[in-house]
Amino acid sequence: MSINPDQLSRHLQKQLAPLYAIVGDEQLLAMEAADTIRAHARQHGYAERDIFTVDHRFDWSNLQRWRCQSSLFEERRLLDIRIPSGKPGKEGGLAIEALCQSQSPDTITLITLPKIDKQTQTSKWFKALEHSSVMIAADPIAHSRLANWIEQRLALQEQHIAPDTLQFLADKVEGNLLAAQQEIKKLALLYPPGMLSFEHVKNAVLDVARYDVFSLSEAMLTADTVRYTRILEGLQGEGTPPPLILSALTEPIRTLLQIHQAVGTGKPLAQALKDARVWSQQQKTMTTAVKRLPPRLLLQALLHAASIDRMIKGVAKGDIGNELLQLGLRLTTRQSFAH
Repeated sequence: MSINPDQLSRHLQKQLAPLYAIVGDEQLLAMEAADTIRAHARQHGYAERDIFTVDHRFDWSNLQRWRCQSSLFEERRLLDIRIPSGKPGKEGGLAIEALCQSQSPDTITLITLPKIDKQTQTSKWFKALEHSSVMIAADPIAHSRLANWIEQRLALQEQHIAPDTLQFLADKVEGNLLAAQQEIKKLALLYPPGMLSFEHVKNAVLDVARYDVFSLSEAMLTADTVRYTRILEGLQGEGTPPPLILSALTEPIRTLLQIHQAVGTGKPLAQALKDARVWSQQQKTMTTAVKRLPPRLLLQALLHAASIDRMIKGVAKGDIGNELLQLGLRLTTRQSFAH
């Protein structure tokens, strides 16, 4: 059974399952989900908690000994297993499979994992965990959902803001959900319940955004000129190496060209996306981009990228930062290239 963090409280009101797994890289959502499960377990008499943090030196026989010892007592316990690497190894995989197959009514087990890659998702231990646990996805909040997420959090503290102010706040905290939550709590401390003005929010909120190159390429693909400019400035301000930025932009351009070529030979778009290894969450974005950006423009973009690469390597002169800006803007606005 898979649920998202917003559904967890409703689920716990109905039942307390013997096995939970929190999977994902969004630290705030993972922390909140774990806290909610632990608090609910305490309310139901699972007062004792034992924590096992798994690294490459972890002895999985310790877990088996713990299970044998705990079965001798009637105390209700919470078993908290944390696997930061997401790789339990062969012995750990077998231990997790055994855990899934034999669950004690006196034990609530909570397993915390980072985002799991596709290869690991096909492993026997992960499939067993998917089948036997209530799995909570602690995934990053997409840019398109961030404003709504903030609005819901503000509503919990009986505060509201206008849509344009909400978008301003979302732009300020993009990519850093933990800091976003801190800023939202700050608004509750500074101002009473009710409608907050733009000045209230502007004066209270720091610029806590943490940008990444994948957000930059997403802005380029979705033709979001303002967001592209803001993220690029943020990356440059944080000292992100230009080769990393350029690579993040050229990779989706090449993928779009590959899709165009496949469709041009008569292949269905869905199959072309699959062959280009476009992951499911990105297929809608890439489909829109394929329809918006013609092959000629994409080829020009690659030529422009090649000229920027020469600047980075020092074999050509030019303003690298400005050229990266122009490369993205010309794709977001479908301008022709002079390069």
